[in-house]
Amino acid sequence: MYIQRKIHQALKKHLARKEYTIITGPRQCGKTSLIKAIYKELQDENKQVAYITFEDQDILSAINIHPEEVFSYAMRPEKTLNGTAQKNKKVYLFIDEIQYAANPSNFLKYLYDVYGENLKIIATGSSAFYIDDKFKDSLAGRKRIFELQTLSFDEWLQFTRFEHLLPELEKIRFQKEYISPANRELTDQFNDYLVFGGYPEVALENDINERILLLKELKNAFLKKDIDEAGISYHDKFYMLLSLLAGQTGNLVNRNELANTIGVDNKTVDNYLYVLQNSFHIELIKPFYSNLRKELTKMPKVYFKDSGMRNSALNRFYDFKDREDQGQLLENYVYTRLTNLYDKDHIKFWRTADKKEIDFVVTTSFNEGLAYEIKMNCRNLNSTSKKKFTENYPGYRFQAVSYAINNECQWVLKL
Repeated sequence: MYIQRKIHQALKKHLARKEYTIITGPRQCGKTSLIKAIYKELQDENKQVAYITFEDQDILSAINIHPEEVFSYAMRPEKTLNGTAQKNKKVYLFIDEIQYAANPSNFLKYLYDVYGENLKIIATGSSAFYIDDKFKDSLAGRKRIFELQTLSFDEWLQFTRFEHLLPELEKIRFQKEYISPANRELTDQFNDYLVFGGYPEVALENDINERILLLKELKNAFLKKDIDEAGISYHDKFYMLLSLLAGQTGNLVNRNELANTIGVDNKTVDNYLYVLQNSFHIELIKPFYSNLRKELTKMPKVYFKDSGMRNSALNRFYDFKDREDQGQLLENYVYTRLTNLYDKDHIKFWRTADKKEIDFVVTTSFNEGLAYEIKMNCRNLNSTSKKKFTENYPGYRFQAVSYAINNECQWVLKL
């Protein structure tokens, strides 16, 4: 049974637009299930639809000869006449794993320019670095890219069959003084989510040992596919870097230290970081400064796109309540939650030379925004950092966020 993802309706709405719809995201995050569900909906609406995958070598070989060969496997739409689309002749072509084409950019550009609004392509691509490397033409005005992430906590509740808690979560978030009778049950689910992350197959599995095995498979098999196809030679060095980053979640990334620790040069570390970012495993966020030159020369901080992958890199799956890295997991969750609420390019951190720090700074308009300090318990709040930041940036509203429910700061589930 297909469980609808939050991005589903935005994708469906975009089908009315001429631009092609490109869906990226990590392997096994649910892209194929998503486009198959939309394909079925259009089929039920009596639209002209076709579905192919470029993992099929016959199809791939054919389209690499010429884009027109795709119509040996799907119905051919009418060509545009003098740039004018022919009404009621639209074909919706779903293509899975488009990154395997020899030149995805030329393939899409040709079809867009020849068939115009009569052909709507909805395509998936597992890793952004394939898209970046092969989309040599920017395809400006011809595409919109959507990123499908692993499950949010809301989606986790659906996939783990705790959807009855969703109304309570909504009340907690939007009713300021609301105290939910389901707080304990929600916290238990939240703890599991922090440990196992949001890969759909993991969430659908009830048995804890099976969840662990699935996560290990994701790390060992599917991450290996990413690094093999990126041309990385020394897998042991790459996995060592991944483990180091997992242990440093929420901390500064010092390329020199990483290079020395794993025994490679800085250029190799940069390449590994590039692959990890563009295969949707980590994010590096920049520091917040009013001086742009300073911002560009300071070290970034690292977060994982999925806490399950992060914990798999450390082989650490024990219960959240018994962990020494609770603060890192909580901070990592807040980062992923903020990326669901705001443009990730507007999310940064603030740190001074004397190590006063604000975990997240979100710019919402010119000289205005939100500043977040994340703590397991608000008794540990650094009031000096808050004071210095708010003095320097009075347009930013400060908010302390805590795992614990208390009156001193905002409960993390209220975000």
